[in-house]
Amino acid sequence: MVSCHVFFLHLIMLIIVFCSLGIHSGTCTNRDISISQSRDSTSGIPQYIVQIVNTCVSGCAPSDIHLHCGWFASARIINPRTFKRLSYDDCLVNGGKPLKTSQVIRFTYSNSFMYPLSFKSAKFC
Repeated sequence: MVSCHVFFLHLIMLIIVFCSLGIHSGTCTNRDISISQSRDSTSGIPQYIVQIVNTCVSGCAPSDIHLHCGWFASARIINPRTFKRLSYDDCLVNGGKPLKTSQVIRFTYSNSFMYPLSFKSAKFC
């Protein structure tokens, strides 16, 4: 579990660096949605922790965020308002609601392997 805390601290530091460098140009893009995964050390079915963060500090919050997710499935129940597979390779984040600046969507899933998750689409005002 310590590795999760270290991972989260690194993610926060990365956000702070981007903000202090003034990398954002005033509008949010797909590059502002950070998706990361790490394996949680458990016995039995492997568990993976997913974190999705909006790093955009200007403009409006992206909504209707979809990820490429293949045939995503989990032996552990995930709140569908947090993350839900709609169809093959289409998963919805946060129930389609806006992901506010620095908001973190975090969930854990269980499967024999880690699913590759990547940005697919979103509405950026």
